[in-house]
Amino acid sequence: MHKHYNGLKTAALFGVLWAVLLGLGGLIGINTRSSAPIWIMAVLGVVTTFYGYWNSDKIAIRSMAAYPVTEVQAPNLYQIVRELSVRANQPMPRIYLSPTMNPNAFATGRNPKNAAVCCTEGILQLLDARELRGVLGHELMHVYNRDILTSSVAAAVAGVITSVGQMLLFFGGDRRNSNPFAMLAMALLAPFAASLIQLAISRTREFDADEDGSQLTGDPLALASALRKIEQGVRIAPLPQDQKLVNTSHLMIASPFRGGAMTKLFATHPPMKDRISRLERMAGRQLN
Repeated sequence: MHKHYNGLKTAALFGVLWAVLLGLGGLIGINTRSSAPIWIMAVLGVVTTFYGYWNSDKIAIRSMAAYPVTEVQAPNLYQIVRELSVRANQPMPRIYLSPTMNPNAFATGRNPKNAAVCCTEGILQLLDARELRGVLGHELMHVYNRDILTSSVAAAVAGVITSVGQMLLFFGGDRRNSNPFAMLAMALLAPFAASLIQLAISRTREFDADEDGSQLTGDPLALASALRKIEQGVRIAPLPQDQKLVNTSHLMIASPFRGGAMTKLFATHPPMKDRISRLERMAGRQLN
């Protein structure tokens, strides 16, 4: 398994959140000539820190409208997750399904004991059992590498920053004294800051989860095959670029959006061809 110093990264994310909130509060305070906005943002920072830590998994699951499933409802899914959890000597995560044809999966939660794995209905229809096992091995290694706390908190932080930025656009204080250009700049800066948070945490960890997940399953070519199908499936059934989905897209095994210039600029995942090539080289080393 790979170490990513996720405790420090999580603290840094909360630090970014506090800096942005206090900065926004200071800007409003200057425009309204009041110190109240700074105190309001400070309180919001405290509340958000605790809420984001304890409820980060719920935020991600809710953004995908996912619902819990029992073993009776999804026996094959439970069988694969249980087998891999036992192999890794780790607790069984909760399992959810998301009602979308976009083929994707993600793990979320603050630690292995409080983890959840979510698959879309689209990925269950697209992949065979071997490929699905490769995908779930990848997602479970995000759990065991302790990536999910940082990723889930990043989703929560991004949601708060973008919500506050959008709020400022409409409720920017005293209209007679406020600087509309400064308020607009901060409203645009907030989602940009959220994108930077996502970019900072995702790419290397995807490569590591591919490698570690393939070691857990013993079948890197299964994941490579799954990634090919997922890439094609996303082109056919992309998710809309709703802000809630954008804030949680870095959790998913593949970007759920249709490619484009801006999408590539703010991509939270390595290029699929690079991931597949690494997995094929890994399989070649196993044969030698």
